[in-house]
Amino acid sequence: MKENGVNLLVAGGAGFIGSDFIRYILGAHGDWRVVNVDKLTYAGNLANLADLQGDERYCFFRADICDSARMEEIVAAEKPDAIVNFAAETHVDRSISDPSLFLRTNVLGTQVLLEAARKCGVARYVQISTDEVYGSLGTKGRFTEESPLRPNSPYAASKTSADLLVRAWFKTYGLPAIVTRCSNNYGPYQFPEKLIPFFITLLRENKPVPVYGDGMNVRDWIHVDDHSRAIEAVLLRGRPGEIYNIGGGNERTNIEITKLLLSSLGKPESLMKFVPDRPGHDRRYAIDDTKVRKELGVVPLVPFDEGLRETVRWYVDNEPWWRAVQSGEYLKFYDQWYSQQGRT
Repeated sequence: MKENGVNLLVAGGAGFIGSDFIRYILGAHGDWRVVNVDKLTYAGNLANLADLQGDERYCFFRADICDSARMEEIVAAEKPDAIVNFAAETHVDRSISDPSLFLRTNVLGTQVLLEAARKCGVARYVQISTDEVYGSLGTKGRFTEESPLRPNSPYAASKTSADLLVRAWFKTYGLPAIVTRCSNNYGPYQFPEKLIPFFITLLRENKPVPVYGDGMNVRDWIHVDDHSRAIEAVLLRGRPGEIYNIGGGNERTNIEITKLLLSSLGKPESLMKFVPDRPGHDRRYAIDDTKVRKELGVVPLVPFDEGLRETVRWYVDNEPWWRAVQSGEYLKFYDQWYSQQGRT
């Protein structure tokens, strides 16, 4: 794909990873343009991109990716060279309590975007997926791109379904599509329902943090900035029809993460509360990212301990941000900023 003057459509760009990717892309490419399409559900927050106010290279449309007529209208009008799809419901606990929303957004929404890309002749489509599609590992081994798909939660099943749709649109229609599967992300602007920001915000209020089961579930952690750099490499140099695993090489148990956060915030371990494990809780994830390293030269740059310290510091210094997203006050920002632009 061309590297200069790219017109990029990002679906789900008001969320945690999507907004980081937009900031990174516009910072790295002065001649690129980004069209951000987001429904602004509870985790979508335009305040994440407040620093782009007035940037002529950026525009926003509030739209539901499940609305086929609206998505085809936007894609046809904006004529993007590429689409990167971050739009998804992602919280596993919520998928257990209400799977239907995950099936609608993650499966139907992906199909709608694929069709819009196909009909409008988009030159590249990148689907942002997750290592959770592979299921659970034992104490040894890592997931490769050839590992079988064994999703164990409604969320993971919905993302697996979306990945298979992307494969079908590549195989059947020749859409130049790629899938990335990443490990657990962390960093600034993450909605405080995910483990690290959830625990930080609880501990800031001296509330106990709930640790599932025995706390020995293992996740591989990657800083969101490293994820954004990897997606850029896949977008520009990845091979259509391929899958690329993206990992941080930082396996930690949940109990290790919890103790690191307690220590960073100067809180006692008495605030750690073990609770019954959730259904279908995968024991261990670990990513083999050899392919993306060898083919595209992608290497994580942010050391985990440094990245975690900076993340804790960000949440401490930006308490008004996370209190606002918890209360829904960030919607006022949306009304003030975008209502005058006719893109709502």
